[in-house]
Amino acid sequence: MKKFFFTTTFIFISFSLFSQDFQGQAFYKTKTNMDFGSWGDKMTTEQKNMMKERMKPFLEPVFILTFDKIKSIYKEEESLGAPGGSGGRGWTNIMMSNGGPIYKNIKSDKHLQSTEFMGKKFLISQKANEINWLMQNDQKMIGNYLCFKATAMIAKPKTITSAWSNNEKKNIVNDSIQNSEINQNYKEFTTVTAWYTPQIPVTHGPAEYGGLPGLILEISTENSVILCTKVVMNPEKKIEILEPSKGELVSKIEFENIVEVKVNEMRDMWSGQRGKSRRKN
Repeated sequence: MKKFFFTTTFIFISFSLFSQDFQGQAFYKTKTNMDFGSWGDKMTTEQKNMMKERMKPFLEPVFILTFDKIKSIYKEEESLGAPGGSGGRGWTNIMMSNGGPIYKNIKSDKHLQSTEFMGKKFLISQKANEINWLMQNDQKMIGNYLCFKATAMIAKPKTITSAWSNNEKKNIVNDSIQNSEINQNYKEFTTVTAWYTPQIPVTHGPAEYGGLPGLILEISTENSVILCTKVVMNPEKKIEILEPSKGELVSKIEFENIVEVKVNEMRDMWSGQRGKSRRKN
């Protein structure tokens, strides 16, 4: 009860420090472990290490979350040598499921991610705060901010590598169970750990995460860590938070199904080419 009273009071005091039209920016360093999928079985440890070193600039990007009390947008920091802000990462974004900017509007319960897949632009829509967080008692400091822990179980997103890997798992199951409901709805889940601070009383967070009583400063999963390295409150130049509008509007499930279909097509094409090559030899 004492902890709850402390947290509630803390949030009340924090809210009093902000004006109605405040704005902030949080800078996040992202570190992702490279998932080689089934391709990794054919690679040596040395080859994997070489690939990781080459991909390091793409696996550790910096993102900026610009937010006010209602809206936020999360996008990769533009850097030199990155024409158009993409940095030539189109293929990497598909592989790592980074996609494009993520826009959230708490008032209208809107969550849109702008992304490009196989040369086509999409706007992926889902509910802004549909993660079921479990609040924990753990506390720690991140920079000057006191943070509290929360965890959740979420479905892993479908990327090219995950869909390819899941397709292989389905094929194994299909050998014994034809067209079962299990195969139709195969999904993997992962645990997400968040650290949020009531000192910044907004429900925003990096990437697709949010819905906690304070800004999320750290997110960790089995393959990645997103850590806030700097927060700037009320920057001198106010930034307009615009809702993305370009691309075909699809739900998250619809987009993941599109990814899976394309992966199956690529897999069939690759298998056919490999078969022709073997016959020639």
